Amino acid sequence: GVGGDPIIGTNFVECLREFKNDPQTEAVVLCGEIGGSDEEEAAAFIAEHVPDLPVVAFIGGRNAPPGKSLGHAGAIISGRFGTPESKIAAFEAAGVPVAGRPSEIPALLADRLTAAATR
Repeated sequence: GVGGDPIIGTNFVECLREFKNDPQTEAVVLCGEIGGSDEEEAAAFIAEHVPDLPVVAFIGGRNAPPGKSLGHAGAIISGRFGTPESKIAAFEAAGVPVAGRPSEIPALLADRLTAAATR
């Protein structure tokens, strides 16, 4: 798994590092969730190392109440840490658009790919 799974095989930054070095990677759709800091760390990596890579994000669990577990221990909001707002703000600061719902991902990705093609 990636992120908050009970056994983590990798994380978003490791994946992004591999995508950065892969000439066949044209874009990335990053699907995260509430809890933890993996998404904020990914946003920081994107801003510093791959700002020109077209990335679109989605954060699941936006309507979860703080302290509520959603499926596994990693998906718990505790205080300001791991909130949907903190993750969205981190991605937006890195120039990564965040879809409000999964159905918005294709249009956001098309926009990012079009913008990348004109650079």
